[in-house]
Amino acid sequence: MTTTSETWRLPTEAAEDLRERYGLTCPPRWGTPRRPEFPTLGGKVAAVMVRLGFTPMPWQRYVWDVALEIDPVTRVFAYRDVGLSVPRQQGKTQGLLAVKVHRAAAYRRQRIVYAAQTRAMARDRWEDEFWATIEASRLIRQFVIRKANAHEAIIHKKTRSRIGITANTEHAGHGPPLDLGMIDEAFAHQDDRLEQAFSPAMLTRPMAQLWWASAGGTEKSVFLNKKRAAGRAMVELLFATGVHPRNAYFEWFAPDDMDRADPATWRATLPALGYTVTEDTIQAELDKLDPAEFDRAYLNRTRKAAPPTDPNVPKERWPGLVDASSRPVPDAVALAIDVSQKRDWSTIAAASMREDGRVHHEVVARRPGTDWVVPAMVRLKKLWNPIAIAVPSSGAPAGSLIDDLVAAGIDVPKTRGKGSERARPARGDLAILRTTDAVEACAQMADAMRQDGGRHLDQVPLTAAVNGARTRRVGDAWTLDRTASLTDVSPLCAVTWARWALVTRLPVVIDDYDIADSFA
Repeated sequence: MTTTSETWRLPTEAAEDLRERYGLTCPPRWGTPRRPEFPTLGGKVAAVMVRLGFTPMPWQRYVWDVALEIDPVTRVFAYRDVGLSVPRQQGKTQGLLAVKVHRAAAYRRQRIVYAAQTRAMARDRWEDEFWATIEASRLIRQFVIRKANAHEAIIHKKTRSRIGITANTEHAGHGPPLDLGMIDEAFAHQDDRLEQAFSPAMLTRPMAQLWWASAGGTEKSVFLNKKRAAGRAMVELLFATGVHPRNAYFEWFAPDDMDRADPATWRATLPALGYTVTEDTIQAELDKLDPAEFDRAYLNRTRKAAPPTDPNVPKERWPGLVDASSRPVPDAVALAIDVSQKRDWSTIAAASMREDGRVHHEVVARRPGTDWVVPAMVRLKKLWNPIAIAVPSSGAPAGSLIDDLVAAGIDVPKTRGKGSERARPARGDLAILRTTDAVEACAQMADAMRQDGGRHLDQVPLTAAVNGARTRRVGDAWTLDRTASLTDVSPLCAVTWARWALVTRLPVVIDDYDIADSFA
């Protein structure tokens, strides 16, 4: 299955079009664009929404307009399948109801089936939300309800179209042809049995559509995770080639490097913010929910299982070392580079000795690839005049950058003066870690975590690396293991190397440095 990078976002021109066309200031990260030359039934659904008692939001109007485009040649829906991944409390349920009610009122003898986590949950929502909304609206005279078990239906009096429910089983949707199938709360579906049951019943219906919708799930949400990956890749390919597939996809999502506590993250991820939910509401949810559950519900992230603990990495101490106000001391900064095992990400980190004797740890830059690292380090050297620049030796992925660093003027320590004077490191020289140095650096970092010897800013890539880190034995000691780790540990490696360079080089390059000052 094609994978896609979470760093991708909707092109600027597409986002501007949504702002101009709908007033949508929170565009999806992935979203099928509107084709204005195609007629759409989106406006009809918006009118139904108003009659149901709701004001359509910009994001809903956009989704309806695209999903319900009519191919001007075939006169059928341009999109056979529609995927919608949006955080909780954004108006998803009302938006799906408007689509179902419009279909029932606009077409004769339509079979419309709704599915949720289980049949019982689908029944509850069907009766307590869908029917209750219709019953309280101006559309009540057009519909009647039949509540008999296994024969539930909200029936349009004139068209005889029916809105029913089904179970999440292989046999769901079997029977008469199906015109509109909706799989809600897709995160709860651990396989694609429901889609496989719905699809054959739609084959003979030219205007059939299958919708699925959900907020983020977990690693067990096989159906949802597969659909999201395919939808992302499909939208990226669409913008690359200009060719529209028969599926439409929309997803609002906050990558892990966006701060969950920053209102700017909410404004970029929650399309109903300012309409039906407020920042105060989201703040209240952040205050009371487990962070991983907040991420799943409101940032649309996949909740991952808590990784097992590696006894060498005291990750339980990491939260207690957070200091959002911590800053590097300009004259006492060491920098370091590390590259992920696949070479798809590189990290530059800093370590600095604070006045209280603790070491400040920070990820300075983290970007895809490696081509940006050497130019960035040259600029940082000029800016910071660092104690040292650490890089692991040729046995590590970042070792390939050593020659380029040297060529760029970042040299290894060399003899200064006449005769056989011993090479003495200067500020800005490379500090190349051999295997024994890496082992020493890892032990220093572990001790610092256990003994309250460091501080960090709780940066997402670094914290994720700490939580997912695994180690391997080197004699009777250990070092970080890129292969066995559950995530890219290059951010943790980089700060570990930076700390080692700081501790080992600081007494050498600063003449009046007194290590006793660190224990004052």
